[in-house]
Amino acid sequence: MIIPQRVEIVGNYLAIQWNDLSESLIALEKLRKNCPCALCQGESTILTKVKAPKIAFGPKSMELKEIRMVGSYALQCLWGDGHQSGIYPFSLLLELGKEKE
Repeated sequence: MIIPQRVEIVGNYLAIQWNDLSESLIALEKLRKNCPCALCQGESTILTKVKAPKIAFGPKSMELKEIRMVGSYALQCLWGDGHQSGIYPFSLLLELGKEKE
């Protein structure tokens, strides 16, 4: 299982060193715009998918204030505008780190 050994905010990026010694560098704007929470992505019910509202990002929206580990599977990001409901599974972070800007 690949898990972070070290996570740091470096300028406008989230830098992650994984336990296999690979690294991911993810732009904070990309991280925020890919927030997996129901508010940002919508949510599914048994019969329908509730569409996410269009989010207006403000000046503090891309400012990452704090990162917390969630169990042994994800990180929680606390943003400058108060948003903190996104739980980013390690698999999502690995994918975001592989995508080209």
